[in-house]
Amino acid sequence: MMSRAAHAIGRRALQEAARTHRLPVSCYASAGHAHREGGKGAAGHVRLLSSKAVDTSDDGVEAAAPAASTTIPHAAASLAGGLGVALRPREVVEQLDKYIVGQPEAKRAVAIALRNRWRRHRLREAMRNEVIPKNILMIGPTGCGKTEIARRIAKLSQAPFIKVEATKFTEVGFHGGDVDQIIKDLVEISITMVKKARMENHRAAARLKAEDTVLDLLLKAPIDLEGNRSRESFRKLLRQGLLEDIAVDVDVPADRGAPSLQLDQNTMTFTVVSGPRAHPSAGGKRTEQKSMPISKALPLLTELSLEEMVDMGDVTKEAITAVEQDGIVFIDEIDKICNASDYRGADASAEGVQRDLLPLIEGSAITTKHGNVNTDFILFIASGAFSQCKPSDLLAELQGRLPIRVELKGLTEEDMYRILTEPVTNLIRQQKALLAAEGVDLVFEDAAIREVARVAAKVNRTVENIGARRLHTVLERVVEEISFDAADTAPSATITVTAELVARRVSDMLIESDLSKYIL
Repeated sequence: MMSRAAHAIGRRALQEAARTHRLPVSCYASAGHAHREGGKGAAGHVRLLSSKAVDTSDDGVEAAAPAASTTIPHAAASLAGGLGVALRPREVVEQLDKYIVGQPEAKRAVAIALRNRWRRHRLREAMRNEVIPKNILMIGPTGCGKTEIARRIAKLSQAPFIKVEATKFTEVGFHGGDVDQIIKDLVEISITMVKKARMENHRAAARLKAEDTVLDLLLKAPIDLEGNRSRESFRKLLRQGLLEDIAVDVDVPADRGAPSLQLDQNTMTFTVVSGPRAHPSAGGKRTEQKSMPISKALPLLTELSLEEMVDMGDVTKEAITAVEQDGIVFIDEIDKICNASDYRGADASAEGVQRDLLPLIEGSAITTKHGNVNTDFILFIASGAFSQCKPSDLLAELQGRLPIRVELKGLTEEDMYRILTEPVTNLIRQQKALLAAEGVDLVFEDAAIREVARVAAKVNRTVENIGARRLHTVLERVVEEISFDAADTAPSATITVTAELVARRVSDMLIESDLSKYIL
């Protein structure tokens, strides 16, 4: 019978493990419970409760954890249970507000979509398999924030995410990329994410193993009581960085062999690949001995240990599950594969690509070199300016698969000013940071910032509306001379940008007869 002290210790250890690995409360048991449930009673051997043992309510929602819980009970929880999935919609909008000005409708739609992924994972399996994501179509002029929203979603979601340009794909049978490549690339991204997460979990153990290897190379003596003391004293010196310059001989993988061609059966294309040459007499990888300082040997041995500790078979399985359950695909420039209703002609990158996208968005099994991937529960977000056509010119079936439509508004002069001042990493701060590297303190007067915003808005109205991207053109014109002379300026110098300086630097941009040459 396990003692009460051991019971308490085991329970605390498991609770800490649950918090560390983001396991749901219902998915761990104390060592004592494991003993009574028929699992092994030894500490560290715990039988996890299956999802079937969790009480469920009649409406299909698991009742094991309170609504405020931020854990996600599925195989990819360690990957998908991060910041973005657990954030409430209001918190997602607040995060987006730090980098994107305006567009509240688009932010709300994205926030709800992310939260619905979290909600879906809390349903019973029968109900969960019936709930599919509501895909989003974002419509708005260029430079209004569509792509920036995609970039921030990728960082917030902490789930497999890929952004693609619709124009890079062609209809099946034509030269060019097929839309299936989207999912193949998403799987590769997911594998990288899962592998990185697992390697971080094992990094401490790998570092310890690398230290032991280095100490073995340093001591090269049988381990006795005196040797153990000497070993620990050397370990302290090693961790203090006092042994970094000592050279050791390390066994490292040999140089890769000659490159070879690999045929992709799906696309019928060849890829140049190279792999480590096998040992002549054995099937393992060939190694060679290299002499290097400990400062280089320790990181190298750590990475080699991590590669051994991570099972790529398990990584691939978890990565595919993460793609299927939490994958997000952002398709930009979808209006470029849409022809106006009065258009007559053939285009391998237009309606045919839309037809190829239909089964992908609706849900189908895509064959990859790592296995089949089901796209039923992948969230698709499409965006486009639709300046030459209308959203209604898309195939009716594709419109139906993008049920949530969000319109982003064009940017005004006030929006331009806010873009220059409000985001955490706005353009003004970027310019100041760049010149600070030269020891120059760049100061923008508020009137100067408003003048930059006014000029950008006016050029957008009179030439071509490229949205916030116009600010780059105007601001670079303003600081061009300052940036050129910064390296020759006295250290700790202060340069103030005034409204008069801005007007003088961009005056020629406001001459409408010559504006065309400044079009990006």
